[in-house]
Amino acid sequence: MTELRLRAATPADLPALRRLIERSVRGLSVGFYSDQQIASALRYVFGVDTQLIADGTYFLIEGEGEDIAAAGGWSRRATLYGGDQHKTSSRDPLLDPATDAARIRAFFVDPRYARRGLARRLFDACHDAARRAGFQTLELGATLPGVPLYVALGFTALERADAVMPDGVVLPIVRMSRPIRPA
Repeated sequence: MTELRLRAATPADLPALRRLIERSVRGLSVGFYSDQQIASALRYVFGVDTQLIADGTYFLIEGEGEDIAAAGGWSRRATLYGGDQHKTSSRDPLLDPATDAARIRAFFVDPRYARRGLARRLFDACHDAARRAGFQTLELGATLPGVPLYVALGFTALERADAVMPDGVVLPIVRMSRPIRPA
């Protein structure tokens, strides 16, 4: 297998990222969420957060051909999860690295590339960038299919929460945290 290249996402990647998110959620959420939850979450929660791209903190791994194999990022902003369509305000305040946890955000893997270590590779890039930015802790809102990955990466569950979408469908998520390793 050829080495798949990791790079920062750009606005030109938006159409391919949207296709990746659809494939990832529909393919990897089966058995964790119902068809209704998947459809509603794709409409109201799962999507590209263009602020991450603008901040230069969203990465992708190029697949073979023109597809993206995986994407994920970190943030120095307050939003815990969700794409542009999930935000209730255009204001997304910056976090203080001395007191706040950086966010791990929007990890999606194409099912054809699942279980090849791509999410771990993305996480390592995010972890190291957040450490360089001065953060001591990472936090995220994990989907149920993502929980096993994050546990394997050293995260612990803080609480389970229900995201209630505008159509009334409930999407369980797990807020998780872990310390950043020193350099």
